[in-house]
Amino acid sequence: MKKITSVLFVLLSAVSMAQVGQIGHLTIFSEDGDKFYLILNGEMQNDIPQTNIRVEDLNQPYYNARIQFEDKTLMDITTNNMMIADPDGIMSDVTYKIRRDRNKKGKMKLNFFSAVPVQPNFVPPANVYVMHYGQPRPRPVNPGQTVVVQQPAPVRGGTVTQTTTTTTTSGGDNINANINIGGLNMGVSINDNMGMGGTVTQTTTTTTSSSHVGGHVAPVPVEVAPVGCPSRSCMRPADYNAALTTLKNQAFEDSRMKTAKQIVAVNCLNVDQIMQIANLFSFDDNKLEFAKFAYDYCIEPRNYFKLNGIFSFSSNADELSDYVQSRQ
Repeated sequence: MKKITSVLFVLLSAVSMAQVGQIGHLTIFSEDGDKFYLILNGEMQNDIPQTNIRVEDLNQPYYNARIQFEDKTLMDITTNNMMIADPDGIMSDVTYKIRRDRNKKGKMKLNFFSAVPVQPNFVPPANVYVMHYGQPRPRPVNPGQTVVVQQPAPVRGGTVTQTTTTTTTSGGDNINANINIGGLNMGVSINDNMGMGGTVTQTTTTTTSSSHVGGHVAPVPVEVAPVGCPSRSCMRPADYNAALTTLKNQAFEDSRMKTAKQIVAVNCLNVDQIMQIANLFSFDDNKLEFAKFAYDYCIEPRNYFKLNGIFSFSSNADELSDYVQSRQ
């Protein structure tokens, strides 16, 4: 029994370590379209300069980052505390943005943009250069080259093969245990050859499926979720009023922006609610930044034109209109 207890302890430890070993993702985009190279912990992430880079499978809460621009007149950005985890140490899907310093020519700024929980099945937009940290960089695509991405189709009349192997031992204690750690259920069956009969059954299931057109495997189209929240309702008035009070109590615009994005990222709002929050910002640039961010969480994106009236400068209204059109 001591041997069996030791095996169970090892299994429990393995499951616990698997949960601790979380990963996070990092996205950096250039607000003004400046192409750049990203270096994390001394390792170059992209061979060709990009305006939007996503690095997945990061396993450390902080990274040393350096950003070099294709335009040599722009100053490099260096930071030793690129945050991937939240204040509680939970790895997140974080986004930073690069913008030009309006007060000093050639100087660039890297600002925190958003942080959301990691989504296992998240599909990045097509215009994002995706890199898996520690793995070979993707091959660059030449201009005019067409790249077709195929994904497996769901099993519909495919071939399913199941093989069951039964092995009978000459003796032993058979112990079954159900382990539940943090919502993860695992069944364990252990045979200890000490004098009683036992049976071990191993089942392997292999599933294959494909769609054939003219004798060739046809690529399965990837569905893209629509922009906005058309199928969800907006925040309840009580929750929205509480959120609005919290935002009004923020003394600094940066803190208000971070809090506003946190609220919007987990809720859907109507145009009037988004407009009311945007008007809490004193500067047009911040109003524009929030309006762009909130677009994906608006239940009525067709009425987003109403936000054009919140700006003091028509150029910002034009920029928001162009952004909305690019997302439709």
